[in-house]
Amino acid sequence: MKSVFTTLLVLLTSLGAWAQNVQTIRGQVTDAQSNYPLVGAVIVVVNSNPLQGTTTDINGNFRLEKVPQGRQAIKISMLGYEERVIPNILLTSGKELTLNIGLQERLVSSADVVITAKESKRELINNEFVTVSASTLNMEETSRYAGSRNDPGRMAANFAGVVSNNDSRNDIIIRGNSPAGVLWRMEGADIPNPNHFGALGATGGPVSMLNYNVLDQSDFLTGAFPAGYGNTYAGVFDLKMRKGNSDKREYMGQIGFNGFEAGLEGPFKKGGRSSYLINYRYSTLAAFQAVGFNLGTGSAVPYYQDLSFKMNFELSKNASLSWYGIGGFSKINFLGKDADTTSFYSGARQNLDYRTRMGTTGLVFKQFFNERTYQRIVLSASGNTARAKNDSIGLETNGSGKVDYNNLIPFYRDNSQTNRFSARYFLNHKLNVRTTLSGGVFVDRLGYSFQDSVLRTEGARTYWQPLKKEEGSTFLYQAFVQGQYVATERLTFNAGLHSTYLALNQSASFVEPRAGAIYKLTENSSLNAGYGMHSQMQPLSAYFYETRDGQGGTFRTNTDLGLTKAHHFVLGYKRSLGSNLRLKAETYYQSLSNVPVEQKSSSTSLLNDGADFNYVDKDSLVNKGIGRNYGVELTLERFFTKGYYFLFSNSLYQSEYQGSDKVWRNTAFNGNYVTNLLAGKEWKFGEKNTIALDIKLTAAGGRRLTPIDLQASAAKGEAIYMDDKAFSDVSKAYFRTDFKITYRRNGKRLMQEWYLDLQNLFNNRNVFSQTYDAQKNRVGTTYQLGLFPLVQYRVTFN
Repeated sequence: MKSVFTTLLVLLTSLGAWAQNVQTIRGQVTDAQSNYPLVGAVIVVVNSNPLQGTTTDINGNFRLEKVPQGRQAIKISMLGYEERVIPNILLTSGKELTLNIGLQERLVSSADVVITAKESKRELINNEFVTVSASTLNMEETSRYAGSRNDPGRMAANFAGVVSNNDSRNDIIIRGNSPAGVLWRMEGADIPNPNHFGALGATGGPVSMLNYNVLDQSDFLTGAFPAGYGNTYAGVFDLKMRKGNSDKREYMGQIGFNGFEAGLEGPFKKGGRSSYLINYRYSTLAAFQAVGFNLGTGSAVPYYQDLSFKMNFELSKNASLSWYGIGGFSKINFLGKDADTTSFYSGARQNLDYRTRMGTTGLVFKQFFNERTYQRIVLSASGNTARAKNDSIGLETNGSGKVDYNNLIPFYRDNSQTNRFSARYFLNHKLNVRTTLSGGVFVDRLGYSFQDSVLRTEGARTYWQPLKKEEGSTFLYQAFVQGQYVATERLTFNAGLHSTYLALNQSASFVEPRAGAIYKLTENSSLNAGYGMHSQMQPLSAYFYETRDGQGGTFRTNTDLGLTKAHHFVLGYKRSLGSNLRLKAETYYQSLSNVPVEQKSSSTSLLNDGADFNYVDKDSLVNKGIGRNYGVELTLERFFTKGYYFLFSNSLYQSEYQGSDKVWRNTAFNGNYVTNLLAGKEWKFGEKNTIALDIKLTAAGGRRLTPIDLQASAAKGEAIYMDDKAFSDVSKAYFRTDFKITYRRNGKRLMQEWYLDLQNLFNNRNVFSQTYDAQKNRVGTTYQLGLFPLVQYRVTFN
């Protein structure tokens, strides 16, 4: 009888355990400064009963099994290190969760010292030398927030200091700077524009090529960045790709606005430590367009596809090699006969065939010499291509004045490409608990082929005039050294130097100082200060612009352009208002110099590059322009706990510049303010079902516009802008509400998720641009996207 009772008890216990969906948390714990794996670190699930926990092995790896699905928190501790709590971990079916965790070594190492574990949500685990103006993005946040479209660029627009009031593109405008000043970095190597339909030299586009399903926690920097970053003055997006699961094979399928997607990851062999991760995507916009969704492209249908992968090989305990890559291509064909007022990209009197390709791949070798020193070598190759065929549409030859869509007049051709081959060496050494040193050397071979021209007619002569016609290569050299000194438990200093040299015209910035400090006022508050001198070369195409000499020939006037330079000053304050609420405030001033402007008196400045789809094509440029950006930012954030979160960010800023006419003006990006409010709530029904509601409200200053001179435009038959009043007009303020409904169901080995994201819920008419109608001699207004519903279905299983 006793044995029967015992058997029944075991069966009931097993059934209860089977009824509750569980998942595995796995990962690695390392020293935050040296990156060396920590052996014997303790990982426990907070508030678990009975206590669930494990320890790291000889490689710093851990595996915590049978953790109940849903939102969890874990605590990581080790003797001699500060404890760390990671809250709001989402566990679902079909996919194990992998975490890479860095621990800070204590200045005082004693078993008698008790330090309360701190919750860390946006700790910059990838770069310990950052002190100000930084945030961290992870996959779960990128997919959760309303209006983000699973796009890291649009997700970043929720942070203070960042503006994205252009529904057609994901350009990142930081503190009034041009999006062209933003640096994209992948696995330690600088990469070209990671967006479909992106122009050469641009940093944004309509659809991101970055797939959030393969990204790891990544850093986003908006000012006074440390010495490890160069050739940028506006901001840095430092991206990491996660490793595939080295223990078991997992699958992912997804269909939505961004495309049909399929993903696969797993170990190369059972019981091994090496892994692979692959994700492929093909566009679905044709399907959305067919059922009546306005994509902002009129009747034209965008097509694109892309592939992302990462292979990770653990060569030994102290050495690893990874191979990563992202690549894709896109095309769209605008026909004038099908054009309408909903198209942002083309007009009724022209045909445009536009195609782009982009790819980047690299090898990353990392080796530890000992517990305090490691080297990292990154070898990468990347390239992007843009091809454009633009034809004007003429009139009927019978003199009726009607448009003849078969009468195509060639107007513009472009077949340009750039490539980069890079070798980068990093060395990091932790001298002791107080001092860490890091340095590196970057060598980039920049290849280019610029072939664009316009058709000119002079009397009876018709010919193609090259705007840029050059093929070749040059080298960009960079080097840096930086150090961190922890003076006391309250005070930390970071300092470094960066150097840049462009072989194309021997322009250089040999000494760029960077410095920062963090002072903990109390256990819950700190002051942060940062300074940085930064520089950036001009877009490669700008150096080769062809100027007509009046005798049928051309010559170049931009070949000697130097680097644009900037000084950043940032002062910040952070305070924890409880375990789940954080306040952050920053004020900043940025001074820009050596900005390319025209030799003749005008309002032109490359600080306004990226204000529209066409980058500035000007000759006779000189580095005599200046600019300034200053403002204050406030963030109040409640981290996701107890089923809800909110994020409030507000920025007040001024962005001004001087052209060669020495007049201070608003830049094209001076919206003066931007406010975001995001909030979300989850409800769990039983063990398997979750419903979430998320909302986002954005209010921002209107777009800066240059008035059109109607009289001069009528005389020439095309838009003529008032140069002396550049960006003096401002459109109506931008306002948008996004609302998202998510349903998630967890099975035993399969997770399914559906969402409906209603972007611009109230169909607010936000101004996109002003256009000139030559036939009616009037200025019209093009508006941004109206109500735009997005749907997505996602499944993971193993």
